[in-house]
Amino acid sequence: MIGRLKSVGIALTILGLVFVAAGAFAYLKVQDGQASLNSFSAAQDVTLSYNEDGQLVDRGETAGAQAIMALLKDEWKYPVVDSEFDPNDPVVNTASEYMYQMATITYHTLHSATTVTLTEPVEYNGTTYAAGDYEYQNEGSYWTGFDRSDPIEGPAREKIWTGTAHALIGELGVGTVTAQALQLGLGLAGLFAGVGATFMLTGIGLVWVTRAQEVPVPELRPVKVNVPA
Repeated sequence: MIGRLKSVGIALTILGLVFVAAGAFAYLKVQDGQASLNSFSAAQDVTLSYNEDGQLVDRGETAGAQAIMALLKDEWKYPVVDSEFDPNDPVVNTASEYMYQMATITYHTLHSATTVTLTEPVEYNGTTYAAGDYEYQNEGSYWTGFDRSDPIEGPAREKIWTGTAHALIGELGVGTVTAQALQLGLGLAGLFAGVGATFMLTGIGLVWVTRAQEVPVPELRPVKVNVPA
């Protein structure tokens, strides 16, 4: 029985070492991915702006940054992690920073203006639009929120929601997913290491207990006793 327990302890110790090694490998891969993500953002100069008090600003104003954050938190319901915003590290390299940058592009697109030029009169829904220039102000409409048949809104949609805006939002979305995947990888690395440490402690404990049970027991020898006749 003691020998079997000792074998189990050795097996658990080895299994624990395997889990710890897997955790270390996962951690190294996460670090490689994080370094690559940092380099990618730094190469593109994707950074956030802060004022001297460490507050986020947009075009120099904290009010603009607050409006963008409200879009991100209130409308999109994204769980922003405030600790992921570091004025000393303005490079966008965390999930919350990527989402904030995506919200920045979206916010300015939702409130941008453009000029639509009609070369000839157009009638739509009982209204006749004369030839000329028309200023169109987007009042918070997404790509699908425009009336494509309208002679003003239809062309305005293409000018406001440009291919560049869509591409930047899509690229930032990939960055968000990548950052979240790295966080998940870091959690898995910690889980592997924790499970491995538990197995190792259990295995070493079993080996230690069985060694304590293997203390040699003195051999019992028959004793001759003289019984009076």
